[in-house]
Amino acid sequence: MSTYFPKQGEITRKWFVVDASGQTLGRLATRVANMLSGKDNPRYTPFIDAGDHVIVINAEKVRLTGMKANAKVYHRYTGYPGGLRSEEFNKRMVRKPELVVQQAIQGMLPKSKMGKAMAKKLKVYKGDKHPHEAQMPKAAGA
Repeated sequence: MSTYFPKQGEITRKWFVVDASGQTLGRLATRVANMLSGKDNPRYTPFIDAGDHVIVINAEKVRLTGMKANAKVYHRYTGYPGGLRSEEFNKRMVRKPELVVQQAIQGMLPKSKMGKAMAKKLKVYKGDKHPHEAQMPKAAGA
């Protein structure tokens, strides 16, 4: 007996739409990360990217629990001395809510070439419109 591993050409990727309105950011991110990595697929293999494409809509309606919305701060470093830049969660949600959801999901993916390939299958949009109707995406189950 030998274990069956799907080949790269045998993998069929589906398209799913996830509505983020009213959902908690972390719980939404874990659910989408599992879909991107293919962990909900019966043919899941840890070293093969067998995940599906995911479209997240209504990114501006995602929420945080407790006092995290006031306390959460995003940091990045420019690479220059004294180049630490910080931005509060509330300001980032006003400026670019897609980035908040995208970074939360990408943070739950592997930090490797395969993780970058999984992240390319993620599309996040501010409103309830998206340009991927031709792929006939299905609504993701709860």
